[in-house]
Amino acid sequence: MMGGELILLLVALIVAALVFTALINLVKTTVKTAILVALVILALQLLFGIGFQEVWNQVLQIVQAVWQFLFGS
Repeated sequence: MMGGELILLLVALIVAALVFTALINLVKTTVKTAILVALVILALQLLFGIGFQEVWNQVLQIVQAVWQFLFGS
């Protein structure tokens, strides 16, 4: 019985480590993407005078167009 519990504990620890590693990678990727988006918006503002609200409105229009194309309403 002890051998089975030890194996179960080891497997649980391995799974927990894999999940933790995946979450850390997800957070790192999310932070990198957020920084990149912020830099692009800053560059648009500084170089072309295009503000965040203009970019956001365009993104919303694109999402609505794709939604209408896919679902027809």
